[in-house]
Amino acid sequence: MKRFILYSPLFVAVLLTFCVALPAGATHQDQQDQPKTLGEKKLFTKHFQDTIFDIAEHAEFSVEVLLDDKEYKKLGKNVIGIVVHNAHDEDVAGANIDISMKNLDGNETAPPYAVTDKGGGLYTVSGLDLKRPGKWELTIIVKKNGIEDRVRFILPDAIKNRVPKGKYSP
Repeated sequence: MKRFILYSPLFVAVLLTFCVALPAGATHQDQQDQPKTLGEKKLFTKHFQDTIFDIAEHAEFSVEVLLDDKEYKKLGKNVIGIVVHNAHDEDVAGANIDISMKNLDGNETAPPYAVTDKGGGLYTVSGLDLKRPGKWELTIIVKKNGIEDRVRFILPDAIKNRVPKGKYSP
C-alpha cells in the first residue's frame, strides 16, 4: 500500500503530461498531415528567382509561373511553366488547371489555354503571351481532390514586381 501511495503521484503526473501533449483523438498520422507552418501560418515555397508567384485566395495552393526557359531549361520556346504546391507545400500532380486572361482596358478576352501535366507539380502552357500590350488579368484555377482555389495576376504589374525565391505565408 505504501508503494501505491508513493508512486501514484508520479503515475498521475506522467498520465497528465501524455494527455496534454496529445489532443483528444489525435494520431501520429494527423500530425504528419498538418501543413508546414511557422507558428500558426502555412508556408509555401517559391523555388525560382525570375518567376511570378502567389498564394491562392483560400491558401489551398500556391502557383509559381515560370515565364520562359531561363529558370527551367525543360520548358522550351514560347512555353510557360506553372508549378503548383498544396497547403502542405508539396508538389501537386494530376490537378485540373484552368487558365484565362481578360483585358482590363477593354472587353477582349483571350481564349482558354491547353495545359499539359508534366508531373511533379509542373504544368506547361503553349502560346500564352504574358507580355502582350495593355493591362491583363491572368486567372489560374487549380482543382484537385475536391478542392478548388484560384490566383489572379495583374499583368504587366506582376512581372515588374516579382518577389524573390523563398518561403511565404498567406
